[in-house]
Amino acid sequence: MLTCFAPDLTPTAATYQLSEEESKHAVRVLRLGVGDEVALVDGCGGLYTAAVVEANPKRCQLRITHYAHVPPRPWFTHVAVAPTKNLDRMEWLVEKAVEVGVERISFLRCARSERRELKLERLEKIAISALKQSGQTWLPQLDELTDFAAFLKEVEPVTSFIAHLEEGERTDLKQVAALAPRCCVLIGPEGDFTPAEIEQALQLGIRPVTLGASRLRTETAALAAVFTAHIARES
Repeated sequence: MLTCFAPDLTPTAATYQLSEEESKHAVRVLRLGVGDEVALVDGCGGLYTAAVVEANPKRCQLRITHYAHVPPRPWFTHVAVAPTKNLDRMEWLVEKAVEVGVERISFLRCARSERRELKLERLEKIAISALKQSGQTWLPQLDELTDFAAFLKEVEPVTSFIAHLEEGERTDLKQVAALAPRCCVLIGPEGDFTPAEIEQALQLGIRPVTLGASRLRTETAALAAVFTAHIARES
């Protein structure tokens, strides 16, 4: 069944019109006709079933036949990552993190960051596509690129962790994530966080963690953090 994103749909709605892009895909590509069913998600837990009543490739009209609210997961995973110079790798991260299940992704501007600017429009589209493909109903929050120091002021240190490669004692993320229904994991740029940034985080009470023995690329580390948090809580 085709799944479409309908952020403006409300539980009381009786009908809905697909966007021109979604209409074209439904009618011309998938060749849906009158009576065929379509699934709709609003990104806030709403899951709708609808039937095609007008198979117009520019404005496909639907009749809502069923509504259900899917509650959010009992935990909240937030990853904050310094985006790479190659934007394709951030697009890959957003796609896979949404498929696995993540509640929030923030982007950090660090001392060693290669990318100093970031436009969210393309990443938001990828997140929506991944939401539909994976059958998720909650669209994660994507945050604008923020300076590292400013971001630290926004997080709760007791549920935040910094993954870095400097020497020193670090706890395995899966051990602490299992005990934290909410967690935020900070992932640095390819050159890692600077010692000053690490110290700044530690001084606030943010705990250092490791994702394993391997040295991971930034986007791989961020996805590993999301996956590790899920596995730790489900086991």
